[in-house]
Amino acid sequence: MPLKLYAYAFLGDFILLYPVYALLFSDSGLTVPEITSLLVIWAVSGLLLEVPSGALADTLSRRALLVAAPLLGAAGFALWTAVPAYWAFAVGFVLWGAREALESGALEALVYDHLDHEGAAEEYAKVMGRARSVGMVAVALSMAVAAPAFAAGGYTAVGVASVLACLACAAVALTFTERRAAEHDDDDPTGYLDTLRAGLAEARTSPKVRRALLLVPAVTAIWGELDEYVPLLARESGAATQAVPLLVLLVSAGAACGGLLARYGDRMRARGFAAILATGGLALGLGAMSGHLAGFAGIALAFAMFQLGGVLADARLQERITGPSRATVTSLAGLVTDLCTILALVVYGAASLVLSHSALFALFGVPYLVIALVMSRKRASAPTAREASRP
Repeated sequence: MPLKLYAYAFLGDFILLYPVYALLFSDSGLTVPEITSLLVIWAVSGLLLEVPSGALADTLSRRALLVAAPLLGAAGFALWTAVPAYWAFAVGFVLWGAREALESGALEALVYDHLDHEGAAEEYAKVMGRARSVGMVAVALSMAVAAPAFAAGGYTAVGVASVLACLACAAVALTFTERRAAEHDDDDPTGYLDTLRAGLAEARTSPKVRRALLLVPAVTAIWGELDEYVPLLARESGAATQAVPLLVLLVSAGAACGGLLARYGDRMRARGFAAILATGGLALGLGAMSGHLAGFAGIALAFAMFQLGGVLADARLQERITGPSRATVTSLAGLVTDLCTILALVVYGAASLVLSHSALFALFGVPYLVIALVMSRKRASAPTAREASRP
């Protein structure tokens, strides 16, 4: 299963259109406001479909959804390539949002239940951490390959390559083995609405699940948004245009390494988790405010810690879900993450009118320090088992 998962993750992100789709829109005559509206359509479509698709994954075959998801992506990229017009781009983004929604929740649930069935649930953080690292490597390689592919065949070449990657991704998903938690076979919800209600109820009534669910967006939303502004920070720090991709690659490599470290932290306690977030927050602030290109090493370290924290937060959530609606609950975490990311984007955009990128990066490191402090204090104030047993 892990090797198939890594192949799925690689092919799903080896999309040559990623580094050039904004140029495609611009060269097709779209204005900046029109391009922005497309990104809004993308975000909204994902938000609207996130939780419903999670409940669908708990009702139907998760493998079937993971096959369908890249096929939707292939259809969207094919439409962009064949009909470079605003309406086609909008439809493509709706399909892209639907693809992400179908994968979110379904993939995590399928992997966790499979590992649990094999008696290897403790391997979840390691496996998913590696999968996320493989995906980031695929993105980096797509950027490297896109340039010669575009030089050889323009937007048609990168578009066709992107469609083929999605089709190959769907083919890999066909080989997945789907398992369901045996202990829920007799009481699984039989209908879509029952499944949705069961997932919402578990998130609402279980404090452990609710805390784990909220930890996922708290860790992942901010740094996921900051990633979009790394090139602008590099330019502000004095990097030459030709050096910007190298600095972006350094930061991406840091995030990839963070995913690989997940195998060492899957049983980490609250104080260790807090130390990871505190290290990331401090490294982000110091690296951004250094004013030197060497500071990007600190930003790479920060992204490594945040990626590690995100994988561990997801693993904690999967461990705490006990009901039959695993994908639904996971999709709720994805929904909150999307909402927090949009909020972070709005705050960053508004604050950028008065603050530099370096100041904003440092400022956005503060929430991680706050979360780390809260986790440490809660752990310190929690009674020991002996104290809790006293009358």
